Amino acid sequence: MRCETARPTIPPPSEPVAAFTQFVVKLYSRCNFGCPDCYVYEHRDHSWRTQPLVMSPAVMRQLSGRITEHLRRHRPVRAQVILHGGEPLLAGPSTLEHFARRLRADCRQLATQVDLLIQTNASLLDRDFLEVFRRYGITVGVSIDGTAASHDRRRPDRAGRGTYTEVARALSLLRTPRYRQLYGGLLCVVDIGADPVETYEALLEHEPPSVDLLLPHATWQFPPPGPADAGAAPYGRWLAAVFDRWFDAVRRETSLRLFDSLLDLHLGGTSTSEMWGPYGSDVVVIQPSGLIEYNDILKTVGAGATRSVLHIGAHDFDRAAVDPGFAAERAGLAGLCRQCRSCPVVDICGGGLRAHRHHPDNGFDNPSCYCADLRLLIDHVRGRLTNGVTTLRGRLDRGAIP
Repeated sequence: MRCETARPTIPPPSEPVAAFTQFVVKLYSRCNFGCPDCYVYEHRDHSWRTQPLVMSPAVMRQLSGRITEHLRRHRPVRAQVILHGGEPLLAGPSTLEHFARRLRADCRQLATQVDLLIQTNASLLDRDFLEVFRRYGITVGVSIDGTAASHDRRRPDRAGRGTYTEVARALSLLRTPRYRQLYGGLLCVVDIGADPVETYEALLEHEPPSVDLLLPHATWQFPPPGPADAGAAPYGRWLAAVFDRWFDAVRRETSLRLFDSLLDLHLGGTSTSEMWGPYGSDVVVIQPSGLIEYNDILKTVGAGATRSVLHIGAHDFDRAAVDPGFAAERAGLAGLCRQCRSCPVVDICGGGLRAHRHHPDNGFDNPSCYCADLRLLIDHVRGRLTNGVTTLRGRLDRGAIP
């Protein structure tokens, strides 16, 4: 979703008991950046205005207890708790440490491996934060949009100034030997106004262990950004160009989750990217007030699209898991429109992200607004994979490979 680290593999929908394995914790409800495409602050939902600035210690205590009891009851092999915002570093080192200490203590006896992560714009990242992250094993994902020019255009601060220099400084610190083990990777939103290969190579300059590329959040009512003359499937063509650069590299330069998952699915495996696969989403979002909400990318659909009637003070996560809104997120292939269910690549595509299917006339009963882009990329990757296997088989048959 919003973090570059691979999510746990989602179980098939035949699993008898619904459970969450991704808990997105909104520790802080404001951001020091003014990104024009931000789905939290710049799209249709402005409920952040009613949230407290920071999650209180009482809510943190309740939340940690709820997470622990849910994982103890369902015993998944692995789960993620993702510290998010807004910008979570605005909460300060002591608040982050308070939550991490509580959660680690509560989860100490669990059979489940609990990964604690933070997704940040990194502009405030310094040694004080990183020492907290070292103490509690918090993996750091950083949002950065390719080249300095592209990043400064798409991720300015609240005064409209570029932020690339600050983020690059933070990444240099994160890559030092003391903190390198905390470096989870980079998250980049696709900008079809930027050169795809230049974007990818700019990300490589920061030596990321992994990269994730995200499509800008859009719907049929609010279509993806781009010039009118961009032609068919511009995002698919952009991603295909990056794939070729990544796939054809002499050595593996980094994990690229969007592509790794797509290759795995083509080969009969499973996806660790929310973009691909037939099983739906098991994400639950907890706001600073303690409200339990649906996947927050639904904010791009409209006001109130993420809202449930649940609060951690009164409801546990088992109650949330059977809520109709969460059931719809988890529906997988059964929740797709007829056109998607009859598509030959549906087991790979999975209909794309649910938010991207929305139309005001019939809700989510549509293909993704990125349908053509996803199909182009799927077919392109399948073609490259097939050609690669055929070439390798021919070389083996000729004895060209010892």
